[in-house]
Amino acid sequence: MNRKLNWIPNMITLGNLSMGFVSILIASEAVGNGPQSFVLAGFFILLAAICDGLDGMVARALDATSELGADLDSLADLTAFGIAPGYLFYTMILEEYKIDVFGKDDLFPVGMLIAAIFPICAAYRLARFNVAHDPSSFTGLPSPVAGVTIGFLPIFLGKDHMPHWITIPLFVVIAILMVSNVRYGKPQVAIRTKLTPGRGILMLAAALVLLFFIGFERWPWLIYGLIGLYIFSGLITFLIHILQDLRVKLD
Repeated sequence: MNRKLNWIPNMITLGNLSMGFVSILIASEAVGNGPQSFVLAGFFILLAAICDGLDGMVARALDATSELGADLDSLADLTAFGIAPGYLFYTMILEEYKIDVFGKDDLFPVGMLIAAIFPICAAYRLARFNVAHDPSSFTGLPSPVAGVTIGFLPIFLGKDHMPHWITIPLFVVIAILMVSNVRYGKPQVAIRTKLTPGRGILMLAAALVLLFFIGFERWPWLIYGLIGLYIFSGLITFLIHILQDLRVKLD
């Protein structure tokens, strides 16, 4: 382990945390400033996910992995993919949900309780991952995927076109998937073991061609489509395993 270079991936991890913190600050100032502020806050969650993907790659490339880096990564992920998406969703949608309990002006903030589900699930998922994890797959939806899913809502739909009866259940379901036993693959493992410089160039060229035909202004559709496929792939696999287990028991 190259301890002298540990600071390089750790700085990228701190960049992940910083992007999440900036997202929170922007979301806190977004009310009254128009939907573009929510879009910007969601974009910083995406930047945090990019940093999260890079820090591990850099650490392995430099042979500079460490326990400190792993713990720091979990703290950064909780900030960027647990607290930031929860706060963003609260300021966008849940802030208006309050109940008048005593018939006066004392309003019970139901929206706050719903928003808290996301960081709670993210924290539990990250703690469970640190205790034990399968090197070939994830148990539960990875927190970066969950965070970007919520962060992309204002980018993908726009604050003024988000029906609450869809977005609030989606918010809760994504949070619960993080702490579920649904297994998700690790695409980065397959990419890391099979990717060569030539294949990397081909993948980049294919992505650029796809963006050209889709339109660069519609790139959120492409990313959201890939995220949706990833989420449903785990759910479909989970359902297949359940049906197979039931079939074995019935036989």
